[in-house]
This record gives sequence, structure tokens and C-alpha cells, in this order.
Amino acid sequence: MTEWSLNRRDFLGLSGGFAGALLGSQTLGGFVPSAHADSAGASAKPVPPPDLTGRDGIPFVDCSKYRAVKEDLGRYIYLAPEKLGGGSHAVDLYQGKTLAWISYWAYGDTCPISHHLAAYPSPDPYQGFEFVNSTQGGDNILIYGLNTKIKDRGLLDRFGQGNHIYRVWFDGHEMQLVEDVAESTGIGLGVHTVIYPDATGFACADGQKDVCAFFNRPGLQEKTRVLAAFRADWVARNRTGSLESNWLEGGTLRLTRLITPRETGKFQLEGTAGNKIDWEMVPMAENLVETGQLPGADPRGLSGLDAVVHHPGNRYSAVILRMVSSAIIVDRTTFEPVCVLHMPEGSPGNLPTTKVATQPDTWEVRFDDIKCVEHEAGFSPDGRRFTMMNNIQQNNMAVFDTSDPDPRQWKKITFVKDATWTGEFPSPFHLCFSMDGSKMFVSVLYPKPHNSGCCVVDTKTWKIIKKFHNIGPDCQTMSVTYDGKYVFQIFSGFQRLSAGVFVYRQDTLDPVGYLPNFGGHHDCVIVPTRVEHLRNSRCTTL
Repeated sequence: MTEWSLNRRDFLGLSGGFAGALLGSQTLGGFVPSAHADSAGASAKPVPPPDLTGRDGIPFVDCSKYRAVKEDLGRYIYLAPEKLGGGSHAVDLYQGKTLAWISYWAYGDTCPISHHLAAYPSPDPYQGFEFVNSTQGGDNILIYGLNTKIKDRGLLDRFGQGNHIYRVWFDGHEMQLVEDVAESTGIGLGVHTVIYPDATGFACADGQKDVCAFFNRPGLQEKTRVLAAFRADWVARNRTGSLESNWLEGGTLRLTRLITPRETGKFQLEGTAGNKIDWEMVPMAENLVETGQLPGADPRGLSGLDAVVHHPGNRYSAVILRMVSSAIIVDRTTFEPVCVLHMPEGSPGNLPTTKVATQPDTWEVRFDDIKCVEHEAGFSPDGRRFTMMNNIQQNNMAVFDTSDPDPRQWKKITFVKDATWTGEFPSPFHLCFSMDGSKMFVSVLYPKPHNSGCCVVDTKTWKIIKKFHNIGPDCQTMSVTYDGKYVFQIFSGFQRLSAGVFVYRQDTLDPVGYLPNFGGHHDCVIVPTRVEHLRNSRCTTL
């Protein structure tokens, strides 16, 4: 049974390259050792095996055969949330040690699920930098299959409901919690956090509430303000049909500007207030909503608004909607929607918005149908392209030409596809770009406990040119070093399985090896040292 399980795992991990892996099994046994040794008898640096070629003709690497990184990665600080570990930590890549860490349990959060983060630029991060960290909590702790008593003991009440947005300052020695933005503003959001391209603030979103908010960046001793906040609601054409038909048969997307209560100056969306579903949609969990397996107060009204990414030109932001496979383009000079980019193959690509009410401002968008759901998205560093993943019903990545100054002229031009992307898994999941924009790196998700991987896309042809198989379970976001050398692929964002980071080159695409990571991470950011670095940081991509 053990031998069968191993073969099955290898098959799933290697996917279309399995035949090539069998033919090259002697090479895949690990690094090929050098025939030379130093005077102490230690082997010289091993030579990695050459790339294999899959049945699709694309070179691939079996990453599970690689060992720890042995080369200098540069003076960078790598920041990662610990998910169920309840905090975040910063790794000094130069010395290979944890530089500092923070645990939100110590601040009275009885169920912190450290989720996503983004760092502001710092001229010298070793002397200090600021980052923003969203957290979950509440019933989300129950989706991991833990035999936990945390709910029975009342730890999911007020102080364990989550959706905190923590501002943290590293002072060169330790991390300090300086503000809970959710407490200051009354808006509690637990999913994606992204810095503006000019570093003057950030946006955050939450797919359980269908709410996103745009915040300023105050001084360290000041409180954060809300610049604008929106809720997206889905109104199905067929309101009495099955949950699946609720989206597939089309309907109306309604975007409403949220108004700050005059009496308190604070919104009323802390903790679990405003949740439409009881726990987040984990990857590919949109089908759980459609089949009634993800309950809540209003699953039929769910649009899946759980992220915002920014065009590097610093005027437009894309509000990401998973259930309707779309992105609302918002003009941040007016905080009004301009148009909607619709992703599915066979659907119109650019839809108009119509303002239907004021006080509160409300806009609507009509959809003939919703052919598929989607997950993550991003702009290229030059702002000329935008891409987003179509998942489950269609498994590809739509690519838009976003070079026109007017978003209403942005057009769908092609799709990134792979023969193995069929059904629910494997699926394209997260993305980022090389510093020069010539390549797009895409994590490819397999169900646990099987190892996920990633692939490299040529941004001239939008074809996959290389694959990395068997990295580790649950590959999540990626980061790149700002010298154009390395890509960092984090894995194990959900499971209590192996966790770490796989490193490969941006330029040559050669594998480098693994770094340890502790806590089961879900996101990663290399702290930028210049504002321009935000184009390749947690600003333009997810």
C-alpha cells in the first residue's frame, strides 16, 4: 500500500510529465554528485539533473529532489504570515535567520489566523519597515479538520471573531503592533491586503462579506482613515432555482458605496458582522457555495469580492469578484466604477456600469450568464496587461490588453492554457511577474496531500515555457527579489503538512533549492526598498 501511494502521489505531482519522469528516473534520483572532493573529503557543490521534457514538449523539473539553498540570495527581508500559527515573521535572507516575529495571541486576539500581508517600501528594511496584516478567525478555524475545543470554550466570541487588520512596525530589533485598523474604522476584513503603487495607503477585502475598503497611510502614531468602501451583491435572474443556477443563468451585480455612520464615525463591520457565508471560500470552494455545502446568512447574494489589485499607473484598481469571474475597475481619483472586465472564454470582455441610485451611490452591471468562477489576478509591471484565473468550469487564464488610457477600451486578447488544467484540479492559482516583465510565474494547485507546483509563462506569446513539479502541498503566492535574480514559491498555506519555500531563478529558470519556513504560510512578501519595487510586490498581483 505504501508503494502504491507513493506512485500515485508522484503521478499526480508530475502530471503530464510522468512519462518523461519514468524514462529519466536515474537522473531524478537526486543531485548528480561531483566526481571531485575537497581536501577535507567533502563533496563539491552537486550538479543538478537536467530538465526533463513532458509529453506536451514543455521542460519540467521534479523539485522534490532538490535540497536546501546553498547560495547567497542577497540582502533582502522575506515576510510571511503563519496562518494557524497566529502571527507573522521576517526572515533575513542574507544571514538565513528569523529577524523578528509577532504573535497576535499576545494582544488579546483569541483566534488569530494570520492571512495576507503587504509591506511598505523602506530604504533600509534592516533599520525598520511597516507592514499591514489581515487576519481571520471565527468559524474559519473549523475548516481545517482540527479536533479543537476552541469553540466549545468560548474563544470564538467577540475577541476571536477575527477580521482584524493589523499595522505592524519593525524597529530594527522587534515587531510592534501599532494599530488594529478594524477597531479604528469599524471595518473588519480578513483577506487580501495590497499597497497602493505610490505607497500612500492600501486596500483590503473580504469574500465572506463581499466588502472592500481603501485606506490612507497615517503616521505611526496616528489612526487610519477610510477613503472609500464598497459592498458587492449578486441578484440572480432566477431567484427560485438551484444554487448552481443562481450564478450560471446570469443576473445583476450591484455595487454600493458604504456610508460612514454619522453618530459614531465608525462602520459596523467588525468581526463576523456582515458575513454572507460562515467561512471563507478556500481554493476551488466556489463549488461548495453552488452545491449548498457552504452555509450562511446570504449565499445567494455572494459575489466573492475578496481582493483588490492596483494598476501600476496609480489611478485604477481592479476589484476581484470570484463568483462572477469579473473585475470591477475603480477610478481612485473619484472612487467610482468605470467598467467591468469579464473573464470567461466565450463571454463579452468589457461590460458597462450604470449608476442607479445615490445616497448611497449604487451601480449595476448586467450579466447574460456566468460561465465559470475565478480566483486570483494581477497587472504586469508595465501596466499593459491584466490577467485573471478562470477555474473549475473553465481552467485557464484570461489576458487583457490594458495599455489604453481608458479602461473601457481594455480588451480580452488571449488565454493561457495547459492540457492538464481540467476540472477542479490542477488549477492555476496565484501569479506574479519577473522584474523585467518578460515572464509570468503561476502557482498550480493540487488537492492535499499531493504536492502542488508552478509554471512559467512567456508574456510575449502567453505560452507556458517551463514547469516545476512536486514543490510541496498547497503552493500559494510568490515573490521576486528586486535585483531580478530569484523567485520564491511558498507552500503549505492551509494544511498542517510540510511547509517551506522553493527558490528558482527569474532569468535562467534554474532551480536553486528549498528554504525552511515555520507555521504553514499562506502569503509572502519581500520588503521593497523603493516605491518602484511595488510594481512587483503585493500591489499589482495576488
